Amino acid sequence: MKSTVERVAVTPAAVAMIQQLQATHGRVMFHQSGGCCDGSAPMCFPHGDFITGDSDVHLGNLDVGVAEPVEVWMSREQFTYWSHTHLTIDLVPGRGAGFSLEAPTGNRFLIRSRLFTDEEAALLADPA
Repeated sequence: MKSTVERVAVTPAAVAMIQQLQATHGRVMFHQSGGCCDGSAPMCFPHGDFITGDSDVHLGNLDVGVAEPVEVWMSREQFTYWSHTHLTIDLVPGRGAGFSLEAPTGNRFLIRSRLFTDEEAALLADPA
């Protein structure tokens, strides 16, 4: 039986912040920003506040120890450039994007990436 390859993960520091944000805002979601102003920051929104559609790719769900998973999305256009990378959402000190929920906390979410291994890439190409 083939194992699955996750496209996105989360660090313990980011999990703690997500749990804190969900205690205040309810269920949250991420959209990997590709805009000029926010660079490539993962943006955290109340679930459903950022409307996704055919122009977005669902990268996966984060298990952060609450009932509902945290969805992670990226624009389809940006995905063409990042499809070969595994993304990890981390949390670091600093000022984040003004529209992301963690902005007032003095911390910001950050993407750490690595290339998929040849084995991972093969599983992604043929997940059956």
